[in-house]
Amino acid sequence: MRLLRLVLVACLLAVGVPLALAPAAGAAGQAVMMQSYAFSPATLTVHVGDTVTWTNHDQAPHDVTTTSAPVAIKSPMLSTGQSFTYTFTTAGTYSYYCSIHPDMRAQVIVQPAAAAAPVVSPAPRTTAHPQAGTSRAPATSRVQATPQQGQAPVAQQPAPSTSDNAGQAPATGQAPATAQPVVAAGTTPATSTTVLDPMLLVAGVAAGVVVLCLLLLGSRRET
Repeated sequence: MRLLRLVLVACLLAVGVPLALAPAAGAAGQAVMMQSYAFSPATLTVHVGDTVTWTNHDQAPHDVTTTSAPVAIKSPMLSTGQSFTYTFTTAGTYSYYCSIHPDMRAQVIVQPAAAAAPVVSPAPRTTAHPQAGTSRAPATSRVQATPQQGQAPVAQQPAPSTSDNAGQAPATGQAPATAQPVVAAGTTPATSTTVLDPMLLVAGVAAGVVVLCLLLLGSRRET
């Protein structure tokens, strides 16, 4: 049972860990530091779907406010150690500054999401089929009879050629040959023999024994 539980836990980890890490692999995370009254880096390039996190490392409070952008961004006031995270869903250039310290300026360039690589499907395989109307001649097999043991071999006679006899009239005065039955030498006609069923013999013997027992019983009663 313990081994079975360990196997189940290993299977769950093998399936769950890749699923948990899949979103993190699909969207990249970037960081911008608010330090020494400046945004670092001042220019950041990301893709649609990426997430940017601003963290304040100064003693003074800061915020993130866009001046020109496809989508306006306004963060809350961030004290020392606090962070603000935003996920970009629209491509474009986002110029922003700190509304408390207008000299702190930076921009984020958001590019379209990278296109997935096309899937190349294998080329279809063509199979040659025989054309209609063409057929192969069936293979002919010659069967030669094997003489059985005790029988004389029968000589094979060549088949009459139709090409030689074509166009010739049959000879007059000759009677047509009649086929006579050929009896192979060394063969004897089969005789039918009757074989008794062993079960009938057993039944007869049993019936005789029963009759004998009845006779013995009857003779004892008479005496």
